[in-house]
Amino acid sequence: MRIIVMSDSHGNLSAVEDIILRSVNADWYIHLGDGERDVDNFLLENPEYESKIIQVAGNCDWGSMRPTHTVLPVFGHRIFITHGHTYAVKNTLDIITKNAKQENCDIVLFGHTHVRYEHYENGMYFLNPGSCSVPHDGKAPSFGSVDIFASGVITNITDV
Repeated sequence: MRIIVMSDSHGNLSAVEDIILRSVNADWYIHLGDGERDVDNFLLENPEYESKIIQVAGNCDWGSMRPTHTVLPVFGHRIFITHGHTYAVKNTLDIITKNAKQENCDIVLFGHTHVRYEHYENGMYFLNPGSCSVPHDGKAPSFGSVDIFASGVITNITDV
């Protein structure tokens, strides 16, 4: 199973289009917030992707009716999906880790910081794909992927 993960597009529809259309065989596309309108505009032209896209609301998705987090169960794993602003991810991962554990999740996807991050610790995978539009880490805009196999999980971050 392949999951494409993006975050913080902030009005850059072309970044969302590029990421999705270069990975057309993915099983899921997850946008971690601060780009709800970008995904909605993409879907206006590409409605065939609607059933494969998951979105959560970010702090800049004003007026959003989407949840700030959701859980996706896939192949014996549970994925905690959030933008991260309600879990203070710019300061610590303790709060998001605690909440993910309460939901019995072993994969945590978050954005908000605009900084790439991959980590595995104590049976939990963490992935922040950075920003696909305006990174804050001096690196190129980026997105992530999560590949789930019977033998394990692989996370990766790629330049847009």
